[in-house]
Amino acid sequence: MNRFLLPAGLFALLVAVLFIGIQRAPQKTVIPSALVGKPAPAFQAQRLIGEGRFDPASLRGQWWVMNVWGTWCPECRHEHEMLLEIARSEVLPLVGLNWKDDDQAARAWLDELGDPYDVVAVDRDSRIAIDWGVYGAPETFLIDDRGTVVHRHVGAMTREVWARDFLARLPKKPGVGG
Repeated sequence: MNRFLLPAGLFALLVAVLFIGIQRAPQKTVIPSALVGKPAPAFQAQRLIGEGRFDPASLRGQWWVMNVWGTWCPECRHEHEMLLEIARSEVLPLVGLNWKDDDQAARAWLDELGDPYDVVAVDRDSRIAIDWGVYGAPETFLIDDRGTVVHRHVGAMTREVWARDFLARLPKKPGVGG
């Protein structure tokens, strides 16, 4: 029996060290994206609400944010209040990409929780998400005025992430903040 205690103890210690390391890792939500520094993938998609299609080329000339979400995603519900706060600030247009979802469920979600998006594009078959390198929701991208992906955040949006990773990357307005 004693011969099993040392290996079991070492295994438990290894598990504990790995768990603590993962929990404290400062970059655990920063996953490198091949898109950062490159043009955002072009697409046209049906709008979840309203008529017609959405084309991000219509946002050329301004910075904007794309948030990938789905009603099936628990973290998307967790971040939703923060997205509403971002929308109220009116700093940047916020585009939602409703991914692998049912349109009726998505509309009901927005009716219930509030709609933070300027527009919601529908991606039922993941073609857009694949082009953007999305593999889980939520994911949020910052796109500059030339249509270049500046940043990608994986996981729920928080005030800290919004300030540190999104607002801090925006160009300074003339006469503001030096």
